Amino acid sequence: MKVLLGILLLTVGANCLYSSNSDVVQLNPSNFDKLVINSDEVWIVEFFAPWCGHCKALTPEYDKAATALKGVVKVGAVDADEHKSLGSRFGVRGFPTIKIFGANKNKPEDFRGDRAASGLVDAALSAAKDKVKLALNGKRGSSSSGDSSESRRSKSRTDVIELTDDNFDNLVLESDDIWLVEFFAPWCGHCKNLEPEWASAATALKGKVKLGALDATVHQDKAREYGIRGYPTIKYFAPGSKGSDSAADYDGGRVSSEIVNWALEKWSVNVPPPEVIQLVGKRSWDDACDGKQICVVSVLPHILDCQADCRKGYISTLQKLADKFKQKDWGWLWAEAGAQPDVEEGLEIGGFGYPALAAINAKKLKYSLMRGSFSYEGINEFLRDLSYGRGGTAPVRGAALPKVLETKAWDGQDGEPPQEEDIDLSDVDLDEKDEL
Repeated sequence: MKVLLGILLLTVGANCLYSSNSDVVQLNPSNFDKLVINSDEVWIVEFFAPWCGHCKALTPEYDKAATALKGVVKVGAVDADEHKSLGSRFGVRGFPTIKIFGANKNKPEDFRGDRAASGLVDAALSAAKDKVKLALNGKRGSSSSGDSSESRRSKSRTDVIELTDDNFDNLVLESDDIWLVEFFAPWCGHCKNLEPEWASAATALKGKVKLGALDATVHQDKAREYGIRGYPTIKYFAPGSKGSDSAADYDGGRVSSEIVNWALEKWSVNVPPPEVIQLVGKRSWDDACDGKQICVVSVLPHILDCQADCRKGYISTLQKLADKFKQKDWGWLWAEAGAQPDVEEGLEIGGFGYPALAAINAKKLKYSLMRGSFSYEGINEFLRDLSYGRGGTAPVRGAALPKVLETKAWDGQDGEPPQEEDIDLSDVDLDEKDEL
């Protein structure tokens, strides 16, 4: 019985690191907000994992600091391996992570000093001093219960998505998105160098390719599944990927621009080309152009001047170019000559006849009119120059988006000229002898 009790005590001690006699307060999801967030006291909190060697090495120094700070600053510890929700809430990506909850409890500061007792005490006292100064100046820090939203906002400043063993399959494998996933270790120097580049690339690729990061030292199941042997390792997941054999190795560079270019190449292969939409009302304008940097607007000849085969040929040319430039994520529209007079006037389309084409930046209310031939080569040259920032622009006439009329969509058939009515002259007396 004594042996069993001894084993039990050793197990408990190994799991929590800190004994019941320690001045370090054991924190968990049920008491964290009450003791830390909603209190007026300054707290220094360690997020640890029982199996972490660095955490075990820190334990005596952290214990010593807690005793020294007793009555001045509270010292707590969270088993973030057991209470993953707390670790995730405060952006913990490695162990041990130490955070100081000072004047603004909603935005704790990361402790980056010496992990000796003296370094911990100095940082805690500095936070307490800052809090006192704020109070002297009549200011108060935020210690309200709105912590979770604030902490989420601070995390959302980066567009890199935090991945775990629990959310990986749902977010990555079962999605229709393209993913680049970095498997990292918090202590890895190359990972630290990559972090700002990865964050910058994530922002640049927002809406096209998702970038995630998984701490392979914590979430070891996924690291093993994908055979991670070094850090950082980056894997590419195509849309709808399933299983461990769906991941491909990333073989690009490690700076933001190189990551973005590599990802955009994958995106352009997977993304369908935008549809060339007929402009028949405000909704079709919004569908094609809303949120796009540029919208390419073509005005084709009237159906009586260019029948179905002729018109389909023009639309086919535009669709091929939409496919070629799909990486630009532009919008594409066409209208029949005369159907959208305000659009033609606002973009000066039609002054040299039809077909004609212009590109508009709706946000800046500027446009560029193509003056070359309406052919694959001519449009391609115009759009290529536009993508390189070459070519002249002009403000949209009226300094507002042109009014779009509601019209009937083309049925894909040839046009028929209006039928002339026969004139009935039966009631007209054409006798030459009649006097005028």
